[in-house]
Amino acid sequence: MAMRKVRELGINKTYPGKLFIVEGIDGSGKSTQIYLLKRWLEQQGYTVFFTEWNSSDLVKDATRKAKKKNMLTPTTFSLIHAADFADRYERLIWPHLKAGYIVLADRYIYTAYARDIARGVDPDWVRNIYSFAAKPTAAFYFQVPVEVGVSRILRGRTALKYHEAGMDLGLSNDPAESFKLFQGIIKDQYDAMVQSEGFRVIDGTLPIEEQQVRMREMVQIMIKRYKPPFVIPDQSSLQS
Repeated sequence: MAMRKVRELGINKTYPGKLFIVEGIDGSGKSTQIYLLKRWLEQQGYTVFFTEWNSSDLVKDATRKAKKKNMLTPTTFSLIHAADFADRYERLIWPHLKAGYIVLADRYIYTAYARDIARGVDPDWVRNIYSFAAKPTAAFYFQVPVEVGVSRILRGRTALKYHEAGMDLGLSNDPAESFKLFQGIIKDQYDAMVQSEGFRVIDGTLPIEEQQVRMREMVQIMIKRYKPPFVIPDQSSLQS
């Protein structure tokens, strides 16, 4: 019953809101860009709802404990993140889209496609799990060379987390090298999705301001005839 309910939340349905999402390897700059877009849209008078990957209050404690004890196989890793996404989608993303809001997501289902497949999970199986999710108005892919993304992350970190570095895959005993190899595999998955998923590619090595200008130009076209909702949904009721 629960799965049937989730599958009804958006698959092959249109919605009055707009859904803009960003994807890219770690260090691609996508989080900075979605934040700047959020500020710009709000300055234009739009009401925006923002969500980010792996942030469900219901699931995050279980995810943290499982990762800490290295209990996750590729399949359970995939499922626990799918549960996180499904919870946020049912309670937050889809209700706001139905209400006509502009929803911004820092990572969407394509993160699962890239990471889970990189861990060896069957591609068709992963896509089927997320088949309930609505197709974004636009998916922006911030494309950078692996070396660029990795160097950005390593400059700001004293240590890499076990799963973040892909240490569970046995790619290398050195966390930094494992992280680089893991991100390379993930990037290959993203690059392969550019055509099939209709990604709007932005060069993540360009100056931050130039990337944002290009992103805003595309978004502006897509919200030209957009009509914002009149009533702001009660956040507490959406989460109940």
